[in-house]
Amino acid sequence: MSDMFCFQCEQTAGGKGCTRMGVCGKNPEASNLQDEITAGLVTLARALDGKPACPSCEALFMDALFMTVTNVNFDPADLTAMRDRILAATATAGGAPAFAPENLFHGDTDIVSLRSTLLFGLRGMAAYAAHARVLGKTDPAVSAWFQKGMKALGDDHSVEEWLGLILEFGKVNLACMELLDAANTGAYGNPVPTQVETGHHKGPFVVITGHDLRDLKMLLEQSAGKGVNVYTHGEMLPAHAYPELKKFPQLKGNFGTAWQNQQKEFDNLPGVVLYTTNCLMPPKPSYAGNLYTTAEVGWPGVTHIAADANGHKDFSALIDHAIRLGGWQDETQGAPLMTGFAHNAVLSVADKVVEAVKSGAVKHIFLVGGCDGAKLGRDYYTEFVEKAPKDTLILTLACGKFRFNHLQSQLGDIGGIPRLLDMGQCNDAYSAIKVAVALSQVFGCGVNDLPLSLILSWYEQKAVCILLTLLALGIKNIRIGPTLPAFVSPTVLNVLVEKFGLTPIKTADEDLASILKTA
Repeated sequence: MSDMFCFQCEQTAGGKGCTRMGVCGKNPEASNLQDEITAGLVTLARALDGKPACPSCEALFMDALFMTVTNVNFDPADLTAMRDRILAATATAGGAPAFAPENLFHGDTDIVSLRSTLLFGLRGMAAYAAHARVLGKTDPAVSAWFQKGMKALGDDHSVEEWLGLILEFGKVNLACMELLDAANTGAYGNPVPTQVETGHHKGPFVVITGHDLRDLKMLLEQSAGKGVNVYTHGEMLPAHAYPELKKFPQLKGNFGTAWQNQQKEFDNLPGVVLYTTNCLMPPKPSYAGNLYTTAEVGWPGVTHIAADANGHKDFSALIDHAIRLGGWQDETQGAPLMTGFAHNAVLSVADKVVEAVKSGAVKHIFLVGGCDGAKLGRDYYTEFVEKAPKDTLILTLACGKFRFNHLQSQLGDIGGIPRLLDMGQCNDAYSAIKVAVALSQVFGCGVNDLPLSLILSWYEQKAVCILLTLLALGIKNIRIGPTLPAFVSPTVLNVLVEKFGLTPIKTADEDLASILKTA
C-alpha cells in the first residue's frame, strides 16, 4: 500500500502519480487529509440531496475544493479543521452513507479517469467562484452545481453519462468565468493596455503573488502613505491594468516571473511576500520567516491573515514587517512588460483585427497560454512564439506567458496592433472565449472556422476546468502539453481525440507547419 496517491497535476511523478511525496511538496499526511476532505464533500452532497439550498454549505464546497487545488494548502492543521467542518455540516444536514476516500481513485480505469476529470474541474471552478464570491458575486446555478457534481462523484454512471456530466460542467464553468469577469471589472474597471516596470526601487516593499485582486486592493489601501512599495509576482502581473488598482502610486511594478521560480527569486529577499492563492512552493529557510498567507493558502509555521466577519483583512503586521526589513538599498531597471489586453481592449480594436485578417496582413491568430511549470518540455512554447510567422498575432494569458512575454518588443506589431497581446490571468480565460466568439460573429462562421488555433499548456486544476469549458463549447483541434494528464486513460483520450480533435503537442516546427498548412 502506498503512503499516498495523487495524479492531479502535470508534474506528477513518472507521469503516473505521486505515491511517497508530492512533486509539489505535499506530504502523505496532507495528501490523505485532502482525500478525506473530498470524500467528506461527497457525503455532504448526499446529505443535502433533496433539501432546500444551503448557502453556508455552498460556500463550504467552494472553500474546501479550492483548498485542495495543487500548491494551495500544505498545512495539516488547516486541512484537519476543514475536514471537521465538513463532518459537522454533514451531521447538521442529517447525515448520509459515507463515501470512502479510497473509492476516489480505485476501480475501473476509465471510470476513475472520468470521475477524476470531473473532480479536478470542480476544484478549478471552486477557485474562480471563490474569487467572485469575495467581491459579492454569486450565481445560484454555479453554486448549486458544486453539490450536484460532488454527489455525482459518488454515484454509478455509464461512460456516456460521465461524459454528459463533464460537458454540462464545462458550460456551468463558462457561467462561473463570466461571473468572475463581471466581478473584477465591476470592482476595478476594465483593464487597459499598460506598460509595467520590472526593476525595483529603493526602500521597503511587499511582493504579492497568487491571483486575488481584492487582497491586493486592501493591501494598497492599507499601505498608502507608509513608504512601502508593492510589487506583483506571477499571475498578479495583470493587476497593473485595472484602473482602480493602478491609481495607487506605491504599486510600482512586477517582480520575478512564474510561480515555479519563487524559491530562487525569493531567496534572501529583503521584503515580505503575501500569498493570496496558489501557487505556493515549499519555502526555503532563507525567506520562510518573511512569508504571509491568506484565504485558503497555508504552510506550517507561516503566519496566516484571516478575514473578519465582513471580509476585511488586517495587513498591518505584514506592512510593519516590510518596514523593519528595510527593503532594497539600490534601484534597478528591467525591460518593461505590456499587459491589459482583455476582451474590452481587444474588442475595441476588433475592426482593425478583422480588416487585417481580411486584407491578409494577419494570416493567423494563435492563443498560446496556460500554466507554466518546472518540468522539461515547456521551452516548446517559447520556441513556438519565436517561430510564429510575422504575419500572425499571438494572444496569451495565465503564467505560461512568462515563457515568452520578454519577447514583446522584438515581436513587433502589425498595423499598430502588438503581435503579442497579454489578456491576463488564467482567471481571465473568459476574455479569450469572448473575443473568439465575437470574431466568429463578425466573420459569420463558427469558432472552429476562424483562422485561430489554441496551443495550451497545463499544470493544475484551473487549466482542467478551462479545457472542459472549451470542449463543452464545441471548440476543436486544441493542442495541449507539455504532457497529457496522467488521470486521462487511453480510452478516454481516444474519445477526446475522436470527438474534439484534442492533440498532444509535438515540436514547434511540426505544429506550426500542420496548423498553417490546414489554415
